[in-house]
Amino acid sequence: MWQAVTRAIDPVKAKPRVSGPPRVASAHGAAPMRTPAAAPSQERAPQAQPPELTPLDRRQARLIATGRVAIGARLDLHGCQEREAHGRLHAFLHAAQREGHTTVLIITGKGGRAAEDDAPAAMDARPRGVLRRSVPRWLREPELRTLVVSFGAASPRHGGAGAIYVRLRRAAER
Repeated sequence: MWQAVTRAIDPVKAKPRVSGPPRVASAHGAAPMRTPAAAPSQERAPQAQPPELTPLDRRQARLIATGRVAIGARLDLHGCQEREAHGRLHAFLHAAQREGHTTVLIITGKGGRAAEDDAPAAMDARPRGVLRRSVPRWLREPELRTLVVSFGAASPRHGGAGAIYVRLRRAAER
């Protein structure tokens, strides 16, 4: 039976291995020549990439929502302008990590709709819910990825779509 199976499959083709610097063809049609390797002083040191975010898994979100994992600190951004909220978020996350918190809650608000008869709000060209859309983008920034392990939508008990659970790295993990 094993022989019948192995006859019916094709082997996986291995990728060719590349060793040394790439070959460059000369302008005169001569045989390709190897390019000289860069001197160590000319090479740039690779920049350390910030750690990747992991998704907030359902189990962890349920533990937070039911209170089995305590929310160490809360930041309410209601009524803040975008620039002010960005600065407050950075300061809050740095302080929360210094204080040893591992789970925090960021309240952005849901960003309701403007009433049609509300002329000043209707004339405002910016869409509502700016912080609700911006905070997740900010949490993905390289600087904050050094602090944040994962984040996800909060349960209705903690604000639902208008709030975000954030899990922080321990200070020693940085």
